[in-house]
Amino acid sequence: MLSLTMFAVLLGCGVIAGFLAGLLGVGGGLVIVPVVVGVLEAAQLGGNHVQHLAVGTSLAVMVFTSVASVLAHHKKGAVDWSIVRGMAPAMVAGTFIGSLLAGYIPSNALQWFFVLYAYAIGAQMFFGAKPAASRELPGLAGKSAAGGVIGMVSSWVGIGGGSMSVPFMGWCNVPVHTAIATSAALGWPIAVSGAAGYLASGWQVPGLPWGSAGFVYLPAMLALMVMTVLCAPLGARAAHALPVPKLKKVFAVLMLVMASEMLYGLLTK
Repeated sequence: MLSLTMFAVLLGCGVIAGFLAGLLGVGGGLVIVPVVVGVLEAAQLGGNHVQHLAVGTSLAVMVFTSVASVLAHHKKGAVDWSIVRGMAPAMVAGTFIGSLLAGYIPSNALQWFFVLYAYAIGAQMFFGAKPAASRELPGLAGKSAAGGVIGMVSSWVGIGGGSMSVPFMGWCNVPVHTAIATSAALGWPIAVSGAAGYLASGWQVPGLPWGSAGFVYLPAMLALMVMTVLCAPLGARAAHALPVPKLKKVFAVLMLVMASEMLYGLLTK
């Protein structure tokens, strides 16, 4: 059972994750996953399925967070719905398949994947690799392929896809504010299909803590959901006020910090 202190930690995490979800279009999973892992381990809950519970819970929270974020961005007219239509169906398929496969992947392997992936994307964003001026978004087949890969990876690390879809769109010369807003819209189908997959793959798993629905830990989900929904619109408003270079640096630093935090946890186990 979680203590009041642990619930306070989750509420604070929800504030940060919700704000960052709106600010960067990342869904908040980069913050939520490591915190939920820490809370469950401190409470001695989850056993060998701590990472699966953290990722499943993160995706379930993002079902609600992404709605609040995308509505705020849509009011600014920043969402490119043609990109959403081109990438979302394959993202849903990739996320659901990946989340079903995740139950067969060891928890430590998922954590190492998260660390390596976050370092790679964070470094790329921080040093500002420039795309060719002529590069554009691919056609429907290319968007679908990218969406499928992003969805599957997202299901393994518990993110809304923004940490891959924002750099992908930026590499195709989509303006960063549009990329962030569109990524927020793409986060909802990823979250729904991913959460459904983790719920299904963990439904018959023995030894999960009371309050779990498959690999979704409901007490943590509810605490996080309340704060992320409240704070995501604030982050979206801030995103449209910040200049592009600063937004990219914030995005990169976030990923590097989260990767370092989880790496420290892996090395000190």
